[in-house]
Amino acid sequence: MAARTDPLLEIAPPDAVGGPGHQVFPEVGPELFEALRRGGHRKLSLQVPAGLLRNAHDLAAQFRAETGLPVALVARACFGACDFPSAEEASGADASVVLGHAPIPNVRLPMATYFVEMRSLGGDPERLAGIVDAAGLPRRLGVVASIQHLDLLPRLIRALEATGREIRTAPGDRRLQYAAQALGCNYTTAEAVAPDVEAFVFLGTGRFHPLGLAFAVDRPVWSLDPLQGTLEAPIDRARLIARRQLVVAGVRDALHWGILVSTFAGQNRGGMAAALQARAHARGRTAEILVFGRLDPSDLTGRALDAYVNTACPRIALDDGELYSRPMLTPPEFLMALGELPLEPYRFDTFH
Repeated sequence: MAARTDPLLEIAPPDAVGGPGHQVFPEVGPELFEALRRGGHRKLSLQVPAGLLRNAHDLAAQFRAETGLPVALVARACFGACDFPSAEEASGADASVVLGHAPIPNVRLPMATYFVEMRSLGGDPERLAGIVDAAGLPRRLGVVASIQHLDLLPRLIRALEATGREIRTAPGDRRLQYAAQALGCNYTTAEAVAPDVEAFVFLGTGRFHPLGLAFAVDRPVWSLDPLQGTLEAPIDRARLIARRQLVVAGVRDALHWGILVSTFAGQNRGGMAAALQARAHARGRTAEILVFGRLDPSDLTGRALDAYVNTACPRIALDDGELYSRPMLTPPEFLMALGELPLEPYRFDTFH
């Protein structure tokens, strides 16, 4: 299962480590508030993920009370550390507080940033290992986790090893802060151990990360929810891939393409878009580069284009493709449509 390589698909923004500094905190608490008070800031922007929107106004009030600073609450949900508020959304803030996400090491920060990873030790590792054992999962397992549950992972690994299983974890590439971490656009921590395991366990909640993991590795993926104590059956990867291959096959004769480029600092792959445009022209297609911030399906309605290739977050095409009026492909899928990559093995669009 050695990964296929293609120089075009390795194109990434220039190494962007640097810029304003950042600090990382496990939770909202006294250490964070003290750091904010010491920071000498004029105003904070507060960015929360979708799961915390219900509590966003209370959190903003808490930050104002604890720091004595004005707080601009970013209205839209935050997709990740790739998705910083624009200057307009930050509304004059000179520091940002990002809840629920870890820093992405190779993304330049637009302002001083305080990452609050919302770490949780919730879950009984022995009970969770017992659930895995009772379900008869394979002996050699890879384990990855969402950022919130990484602190539980060492104890869970020991408990799984006590059932006679071999557990593999690994660091990822320069986009991942921690070993065994899952990121929606990058599962290199899993890809590194895939040749040595028979299946993967994702430790966390929801379906977003397990779906991405199923696209990225050719192994069964079980989802272990540490809070609910439930284990979901493997995602049908073959069905996922077959659906994407049908999309690719349906646009092989498309002549007019739109190439989407995000302005988000952690998603901008303008260099890749230009390279894809050149590939399209070499194959007798037209290709228009379209630049956007937060993409809405209505933005693409009514355009005289046959299909799109999305260089921003790969999950736009994979998870939300059906919301758009024309087919939307990832860059590897686009090269499949042009005949420059085979349909098999399927290539997940990993952000490096």
